[in-house]
Amino acid sequence: KSEQAAGNTNKPTSQDQRSASVEDPEEEETTVETEDEEFEHFIDEDEFEGFEKDKSQSSKSKEGQPELKMADVPVHLRTNWDSFYVEILMLAGLGVYFLNFLQGKSKNHKLAQSWLSAHRDILEQNFSIVGDDGTSKEASSGTLMKESENVYALWCSGRTCVEGMLVELKFLKRQDLISSISNMLKPSSDQIVIQVDLEPKVMDKFVFAIVQKRSSGKLHKELLDLSQFTEKKNMDKKLDIPTCFQVLSEIMEATTAVLDKKVCQVLQKYEACVEYIHFSDQYSGIKSTDDSQPTKLPQVKPVLMFVFNVPGKGKSKPSDMESMKPLLQMVFHCIDKVSRLQLSREAKQKAEKNRQKAEEEYERLTHSQRQEAAQLRREEKRRAEKERLLNEEDPDKARKLEERENRREMKRKQPKMKMMKVQG
Repeated sequence: KSEQAAGNTNKPTSQDQRSASVEDPEEEETTVETEDEEFEHFIDEDEFEGFEKDKSQSSKSKEGQPELKMADVPVHLRTNWDSFYVEILMLAGLGVYFLNFLQGKSKNHKLAQSWLSAHRDILEQNFSIVGDDGTSKEASSGTLMKESENVYALWCSGRTCVEGMLVELKFLKRQDLISSISNMLKPSSDQIVIQVDLEPKVMDKFVFAIVQKRSSGKLHKELLDLSQFTEKKNMDKKLDIPTCFQVLSEIMEATTAVLDKKVCQVLQKYEACVEYIHFSDQYSGIKSTDDSQPTKLPQVKPVLMFVFNVPGKGKSKPSDMESMKPLLQMVFHCIDKVSRLQLSREAKQKAEKNRQKAEEEYERLTHSQRQEAAQLRREEKRRAEKERLLNEEDPDKARKLEERENRREMKRKQPKMKMMKVQG
């Protein structure tokens, strides 16, 4: 304790330091300032002149101004899913369209393959080549050509009296979502279209068709040979055919020969599947949609057309293709029937007369067209002469041109008379 006291006596206090600095002016450089003295210049009025006054004026000016309020600005991208409902709907629609495309494409392919597998034996029995795609020099077999996602084709050849047979499988557009929805609202059927091109002079001259009544009027107007040569006949009482069919016939002898007992039985059993059957030696396809008359006779060929509806009314299954085999057998029966058919002399004369009349009607139409064209050319020439006369500056030359034109007009209006020679 005595040592601590001695040590404390040696340490100078703050009061001693201040007194020492006052008493000893020579030791001013070694003095230590306290914390209070260190910040004394901040409260010195001489250091900050007018500071308090400016501070008071700025506070008064702030009190007079209105308070600023920050507006609530919405965030550009929010984290909730409500902002993306349009994009979500678009992605969902694309997904549904893509899935429907895959499903419809797959179903049409299965239907086409099931039809080929069900009818391949019958086709190979009647043709030497079934399914040639025509891409190679050597004939191939069993190829089902895909023209689109809902149309398949099969070409067959190598049979007597037949140049070839084209089978078109026209399915519904199941790969298209809009077409699928329209088919739900208004159901329609898949169709099998068979076109048999006969060799020239194998078929006698006649045109015949048996059509569903709901589409007979449209088909009669669209096909050129049906509109030119056939008339509507009521054959349901004479022949044993369903009342839903309309017969379009040119020669009744050929109609009764084609609609034999076997064909009528198939029509009775498959009346919903047969859309129409059309036999013609003057087949030229659908009429042209142009308003202008044709300038030459259309090219015709002997053709047998068969259009069948697949059962199911748009809800067809691969198993339904097996039930359509009797329809293909009827096709080959009709080919043999038409190739062996021999009409009577009166029927042949009537058919020849009808074709000659159609040719004369066509020549009359083309002659009137040629006359109209010649008249237009003459009018154009006369108009050019008048313009030339009006543009002529020389009065004498203009007068001569006008006199020449008047003489031509008078000569044109004079009646034409034939000179008769009197023999003495």
